[in-house]
Amino acid sequence: MTPSVVVLTNLSATAERAARYAAILAAPLHLPLALLHLYHDPVLDPELVTVTVSQAYRNQAETMGALQELAARLPTPAAITVSVQPLTQAVEDAIDQYKAGLLAMGLSTEYDLLDHVLHNQALPILRATPQPLLLVPEAAEASWLPRRISLALDADPFTLSEPSRRLLPLLHSWSADFTVVHTAAPHEKEAFRGQRALAQAHLNALLPAGKPAELYEEYDLAPGPGILHALEDTQADMLVLIARPHSFLGHLFHRSVTSQVLRQCQVPVLLLPAKEQSGWMPALS
Repeated sequence: MTPSVVVLTNLSATAERAARYAAILAAPLHLPLALLHLYHDPVLDPELVTVTVSQAYRNQAETMGALQELAARLPTPAAITVSVQPLTQAVEDAIDQYKAGLLAMGLSTEYDLLDHVLHNQALPILRATPQPLLLVPEAAEASWLPRRISLALDADPFTLSEPSRRLLPLLHSWSADFTVVHTAAPHEKEAFRGQRALAQAHLNALLPAGKPAELYEEYDLAPGPGILHALEDTQADMLVLIARPHSFLGHLFHRSVTSQVLRQCQVPVLLLPAKEQSGWMPALS
């Protein structure tokens, strides 16, 4: 079965934007699209409702009808799954059903809602599965294939997870220009740190073969602000971050560079999980 892109949707405008962008990204390799909606009866399960008050009281038939209308508005056909399972179980089931190569979801610009989504949806998904995760901010101009992609890397070695490696052909199919962004982390003392970050991008085949990549180094700002400054300076329309299990999924996520970037980023962010390895320092993730 051809790998698919699975989009978590709550029937909001932000979720529809994420679904539309996911369809655009999947188009070059003709990957199927699937919509995953978590349905919980607001009367029986009030704490598990993941939609707004105005949307919450749809019954299952109305929910399916709304999802079919959403699918009809997308540029490519999309399968639909409505699940009554908890989030992580529903995602695992969808990955098995659709052989998902990429998960996608929208991010609201409202701070409290963003915090809720990151901690109660994005993090549990990444804890449960090493699948790549695309986060599409509400304010992102996400209506075309990315033209310039920034890879935010530090000098520490990493190895992509197998699902991340399987996604690389899709990443390369967008024919974008790549910039490796290296911001100085406090523990990095060695020379040629930016060159080592660039080498890690090549070793993990993040860069298309034969395509040159620029190196952008930032030493005057902390990693979080440095990455955001680099995005603006290079006019990137997508950011790729490496999600290292020991740090990204740890208890200090709210203080991590990734968390800082996600709260302010105005472009879609692709999180590529890496394998856990001993001896790594908690850096960008």
